[in-house]
Amino acid sequence: MELGIKGYKELTVTEDLLAKNVGSGLVAVYATPMMIAGIEGTAAESVAPYLEEGRTTVGTQMNVSHVAATPAGMKVHFETELVEIAPNGKILTFKVAAYDEAGLIGEGTHQRAIVAKERFEAKAQSKLG
Repeated sequence: MELGIKGYKELTVTEDLLAKNVGSGLVAVYATPMMIAGIEGTAAESVAPYLEEGRTTVGTQMNVSHVAATPAGMKVHFETELVEIAPNGKILTFKVAAYDEAGLIGEGTHQRAIVAKERFEAKAQSKLG
């Protein structure tokens, strides 16, 4: 894996992605949690082809500003770029941004950790007893 890996994803804002419909507010605009999910998914997909078999990434940190509202029906897209790999090779830092058809709607940084998928899921399931 190398620095500079880029991700891109596009979607159209639908009613089910609005703040009033996902529990993050009362307004009929693209919800911040849905923007964050789009950013996370774009970053994860961008590095997935470079991971060893059985490995995946999980989000560990998000530092993003949501700077403009987007109505239903408008297209949004996400751009991510891998800008840092921790010395241990396990923590990936991305520069991230989201845009609608009028311009920038969100930007910041996002970190993901490389984990062994089965082991990670088993550890989470062990909390059930």
